[in-house]
Amino acid sequence: MEEIEAIFADMGFSVAEGPDIEDERHNFDQLNIPETHPARQMMDTFYMPERTDGKRMVLRTHTSPVQIRTMEKHEPPIRIIAPGRVYRCDYDQTHTPMFHQVEGLVIDKQTHMGQLKWTLEEFCKAFFEVDEIRMRFRPSHFPFTEPSAEVDIGHARAGNEIRIGGGDDWLEILGCGMVHPQVLRNVGYDPDIYQGFAFGMGIDRLAMLKYGMPDLRAFFAADLRWLRHYGFSVLDVPTLAGGLSA
Repeated sequence: MEEIEAIFADMGFSVAEGPDIEDERHNFDQLNIPETHPARQMMDTFYMPERTDGKRMVLRTHTSPVQIRTMEKHEPPIRIIAPGRVYRCDYDQTHTPMFHQVEGLVIDKQTHMGQLKWTLEEFCKAFFEVDEIRMRFRPSHFPFTEPSAEVDIGHARAGNEIRIGGGDDWLEILGCGMVHPQVLRNVGYDPDIYQGFAFGMGIDRLAMLKYGMPDLRAFFAADLRWLRHYGFSVLDVPTLAGGLSA
């Protein structure tokens, strides 16, 4: 997370935070996610006990509520990233009930997909510490962005090693898009004046790719051998000038 923050700080982004326990308004409604959407079902979302008013709080399923709260409190221009813990009902080699995510948001009077593409390319080159990166944007759908895209990164396999940057294989790493006009209206912005782009990616998966970690569940197993092998010094704060990788 510190590596990611160092990269985006160099691009002029600030870090925003919000509560892990959210109301449905910030977690779903303001993000243009309808009540019938599958993400709102109990098979995907952890719901807290029902309150006296009939409403239920949730363990946030993404850090997007931080974007909403930031836009409700501040006028544009906005340029933030929102790293933090998120929760979903899933558990296997590449999914855990609690994991880490970082989302980014830029709101201004003139924003476009070209700026989004440049931002993500520069981030990936810095994070994976390569000079060149191959990326492709595939059309997708998210309720809170329009147009939306999923982003694949080029990589090559050498035995059990994945080398990021070149190669003929593709690996999905994140989702992104232009902020939906209705989301802007929900927070009191005029979409005829302001536009924005947003993106989100799993921090744990990025770490798995960069450091060759095969199983996401090992992050939370508290295995002392694993911690000693992959552990980082608390005093070794990453910087772009001094180097990112511990």
